[in-house]
Amino acid sequence: MNPTAEGTVLALCRVHQLAATQTGFGVTAIDKRPVPGTVDIRKYGVFGDVQGDREHHGGPDQAVYAYSQADADFWSRELGRAIPPGLFGENLRTQGVETTGAVIGQRWRVGRHLLLEATSPRVPCATFAERMGEPQWVRRFTEAGRVGVYFRVLHKGKVQAGDSITVEPAPAHGITVGKFFSNPTVEDVHTLQALHDAGELTLSAHYDKYFRRILKSDV
Repeated sequence: MNPTAEGTVLALCRVHQLAATQTGFGVTAIDKRPVPGTVDIRKYGVFGDVQGDREHHGGPDQAVYAYSQADADFWSRELGRAIPPGLFGENLRTQGVETTGAVIGQRWRVGRHLLLEATSPRVPCATFAERMGEPQWVRRFTEAGRVGVYFRVLHKGKVQAGDSITVEPAPAHGITVGKFFSNPTVEDVHTLQALHDAGELTLSAHYDKYFRRILKSDV
């Protein structure tokens, strides 16, 4: 099948320094900043990066977080401040491709060898709110629905700013990470679970609690 879209890596980011949170969640690695040159991306993400909370925001199913420049520009206008690459804790700042609009299970080829698979939306938390220092940040970020996308690494590779991103055709179910974050339905749950059970889609374990909550709310 032919690719459907192509974009660019504007910046590759990894942790600049670890910091203790003031919210009781221990140490955070959310302070990510652009790095020069070529860097390996492996099973657990960008080489030299750190995941401070693998239970909620990490592990191989959330190894790489991508956020688009278009969404960053939206927040820059909303907040009246610059949103430089890495401010949201993203590893990849992208241009020309959807991040929130990525379909669950869709694959990106980045640079010459890296192959990523979209797994889940970013869910805002108290640590993110602390970093931003904006009133009601979790609520505002949630309501805007511009959440970006987490990926698992299917094939490791070296990446640098300026590398191309080729987006492969989307899975037929069509459920984007943004749709699942902002407006999930019971039908979405049944569709994704059926595909997972059939081996046609590999869901992150993070979905279990969301599936239970969605199904419970429909009772």
